[in-house]
Amino acid sequence: MPGSRFDTRHALALLALLCVPAESSQSVSAQHGSSLPAKGALAYNVEWRLIDAGKARLRWSTGVQPSHPGWQVDLHLESTGLVSKLYKVNDDYTANLGGDFCVQNTHTNAREGSRQRETVVHFDPESKKASYLERDLVTHATVLAKETDIPVCVHDVIGGMLLLRTLNLEPGHSIQVPVSDGKKTVSAKIEAQQREQIKVPAGTFKTIRYEAFLFNNVLYRRDGHLYVWFSDDARRLPVRLQVRLRFAIGTITFELEKEDKT
Repeated sequence: MPGSRFDTRHALALLALLCVPAESSQSVSAQHGSSLPAKGALAYNVEWRLIDAGKARLRWSTGVQPSHPGWQVDLHLESTGLVSKLYKVNDDYTANLGGDFCVQNTHTNAREGSRQRETVVHFDPESKKASYLERDLVTHATVLAKETDIPVCVHDVIGGMLLLRTLNLEPGHSIQVPVSDGKKTVSAKIEAQQREQIKVPAGTFKTIRYEAFLFNNVLYRRDGHLYVWFSDDARRLPVRLQVRLRFAIGTITFELEKEDKT
């Protein structure tokens, strides 16, 4: 993690990307199941190379702005313990989504080691463009400013989690996902693979394991695998995320510690 551009922040972003909805690539329609609570929060423990590496907290709520019905998603991620001493991470991310979970804008404030960056992305469905602006908060210089083509409805890598929780995608089926981070827009395959029973700090869950095909020059250049386990019940909780990369980085695992419904 320290010294690598693929850190726990990127891994948590991938958690949400797995959860974005789309049309089935096998002409199988994912049917709506449980409804998403109007607000809630999920707390995760982050493990890297079998040691505790950090904490993550994901919150969502609806009706934040009455004039703009939809959702607001907030993510806070911080490193802990030995990892924090080696490479301190303290990141905040906010996304505003439409009522259909299409992303409208995102804001990231990343404090990682000596690096402090602010990134703002606006998504315009009328012009089908995403405007990306990244600034260095230490030097006040513009790091990157660009526009990217997007479809009318595209999903960010965080807010998509909310909608997949309302869908029933059974093992053996897959969906194609339109995703943009403002720099790149891709269509990523999400595959439901098999049912498993797993134990995490929040308890023991019957789950369905999914794989998101995001590496190997899809969204990320690195070779790797991303898996996520959703509880196989009406709640559809994302109880575990695992990113498996080459030895130089290793495996990063997020496990659910607590669900807060208030």
